[in-house]
Amino acid sequence: MAAQQQPGGPMPQPGLQQPTSLQQQQQQQLSQQQDFDPVHRFKMLIPQLKESLQNVMKIASLNLAHNTTIDNGIKSSDAAVQRFDKSLEEFYALCDQLELCLRLAYECLSQSIDSAKHSPNLVPTATKPDTVQTESMSYAQYLGMIKSQISCAKDIHNALLECSKKIAGKGQPQGIM
Repeated sequence: MAAQQQPGGPMPQPGLQQPTSLQQQQQQQLSQQQDFDPVHRFKMLIPQLKESLQNVMKIASLNLAHNTTIDNGIKSSDAAVQRFDKSLEEFYALCDQLELCLRLAYECLSQSIDSAKHSPNLVPTATKPDTVQTESMSYAQYLGMIKSQISCAKDIHNALLECSKKIAGKGQPQGIM
């Protein structure tokens, strides 16, 4: 043995190993980003759903044919058949995952629309000063907008506290005789 491995994994070799490691990290980050994208996940699940549906139909037809032969007295029930309920459960699990992906995508879209609606103007950043657009707002305007949003949130919070105190006050007995 020329080189021993460390407990954390193989020893890095100079030269060729580092670019490969960097490429693997970039590919892993891209994969993680795609995992969080509900539309990408939806697209990845569709072929699995088609395959699962084909499997459900195949098992259903095999079970139907098997039961028909038993009913007609041609065969006995000695042959093992695949479980229809397990394949159907797998299909429903994939449907549930697809539904969650669609709901998440809808929520992301709604949040994006609300964000654009309540903060329509962009604030130019110091890293990209050349991308200043005519509809962008200055930092002072942005701060004013944020302060008004904070003030509104505090007003809502205070109103909710007052309501909860009134509700809690009505639940207590008025006097004991």
